[in-house]
Amino acid sequence: MEGPTPAECMVVAGAREIRDEDCVFVGMRLPLLSFQLAKETHAPHAVGIFETGLLRDRPALRSILTMGDLPNIAGALWTTSMLDIMSLLQSGKVSLGFLGAAQVDQFGNVNTTCIGSYRSPEIRLPGSGGAADIACLAQRFVVIIAHERHRLPGRVDFITSPGFGEGGHWRENQGLIRGGPSAIITTRCVIRFDPATREAYLHSIHPGSTLDEVLENMEWRPRIPKSVPTTPPPTEAELQIIRKYDPEGFWTR
Repeated sequence: MEGPTPAECMVVAGAREIRDEDCVFVGMRLPLLSFQLAKETHAPHAVGIFETGLLRDRPALRSILTMGDLPNIAGALWTTSMLDIMSLLQSGKVSLGFLGAAQVDQFGNVNTTCIGSYRSPEIRLPGSGGAADIACLAQRFVVIIAHERHRLPGRVDFITSPGFGEGGHWRENQGLIRGGPSAIITTRCVIRFDPATREAYLHSIHPGSTLDEVLENMEWRPRIPKSVPTTPPPTEAELQIIRKYDPEGFWTR
């Protein structure tokens, strides 16, 4: 079997963030595959919710490219409104959410609004969608992003979705009584946050990447443990499941 792509490594790392009891706000792109993979492996009881108004307790039977694709609707446990789905966040029932990002910084703050100043941006981005709700109201969230220097600045140009703000007790001081980022998964590594200081640290490096490559391609420096483990690579069984749901490599090639 052909070896894993960086995107497939990210899918597997994302799936491993899903626990069997989780209610997961799945989102778009790679997390669609992470949820399918987790359901077929270690988290059969996890429930996935989708912003379009869907709740699933089983994997979609066929490949899906967006959360609104018909195979995602077929067999859903609940098809409802966006308002009903978002109310699950407000009531604290969502234990994990996945976010994409144009930028994410050393405190896990996410920018999907603009590059440059807000009033005269170099690039205007799509904005929040439901991302700010997930970042504020889920029990924890995971950011999935390409490991590129311009995407990993010391401070994001605009905080669309708050992580740990300026560190320390920032979230609590803003009235955000739960949540925060539990991981940043990039094409090269997994970054986590110290539970006391909220300081980012390098948790693992993906196979095929080096510490120098990780640090050269980001503007901020995470805390580096004395020994940084290698991210466990995808198994053949995991790759088979991913490729079953993404047979043409739409998301992963």
